[in-house]
Amino acid sequence: MSSALRLGFPAALLSYLIWGSLPLYIRVMKHTGALELLAHRVLWSVPTAILFIAVAANWRDVRAAFTGSNLRWLTLSGLLIGANWAIYIWAVNAGRTMEASLGYYINPLVNVLFGMLIFSEKLRPAQWVAVAIAATGVAVMAFAFGRVPWVALVLCITFACYSVIRKKVAIDSRAGFLVEVALLAPVALGWLVWFATTQPDGRWLGEGGWDIPLLMAAGPITAIPLILYALAAKRLRFSTIGMMQYIGPTIQFLIAVLVFKEGFGTTHAIAFGFIWTALIVFTADSLMGDAKARRLARTARPA
Repeated sequence: MSSALRLGFPAALLSYLIWGSLPLYIRVMKHTGALELLAHRVLWSVPTAILFIAVAANWRDVRAAFTGSNLRWLTLSGLLIGANWAIYIWAVNAGRTMEASLGYYINPLVNVLFGMLIFSEKLRPAQWVAVAIAATGVAVMAFAFGRVPWVALVLCITFACYSVIRKKVAIDSRAGFLVEVALLAPVALGWLVWFATTQPDGRWLGEGGWDIPLLMAAGPITAIPLILYALAAKRLRFSTIGMMQYIGPTIQFLIAVLVFKEGFGTTHAIAFGFIWTALIVFTADSLMGDAKARRLARTARPA
């Protein structure tokens, strides 16, 4: 296994595990409101990102990120991820966690498509079968909602476009994230000042007490998986990242059904079965492909 794969795979896995569990944190903080929590996610992410940069002593990449085309692209990726956070928080608090998970079920299919169209990645026949099975599962799940799942579509499109930008921008993941949240911070701070000083229920740090450390925790909870994801995106095939992304929405889906008690019927169960079958097929084929590549590399190595 290459060093890139050894680092990229666990980074992607951990990021999806954190994202999958995020609805639990959002529901605990439901009383703060979606925009209030979003503002704190942005603001507390800034010192978290600075801490990561300081530990790595990687200020050169930060300076590079604030210049030229890097700044333009990171401005766009910051707006995309900010919109993604806002819709996701609202969806969880509105009892639509299952629909939000659908968005992240669709997203890997879009990632695979972008990998082919933008990065010239090719899929093996078994991987095409996995994509077709997954697409069938997503279609069944969309049918189960009985309407256009706009929350799912917005989450899918914003995150897929964000992923493409972060893969193409040649900036360290920590520096890129710092630039994104630093650009969003003035807007978040301005909204929080307006909310705390002009609204009857306005406040700076929730309701005090445990809300204070929990709101501060929004920074690491936001920063760590995004930095890990950006790190993995530069080291793994885009299609591999896309299929691994089923881990996050599956955890979200289970939380929606088992913890939040959102509706779950036969159609949902069928869709769930299709999607996990696709993941098993794709993963098995990827592992066999990697093993074959290692064997060929060993045979081609001079004695």
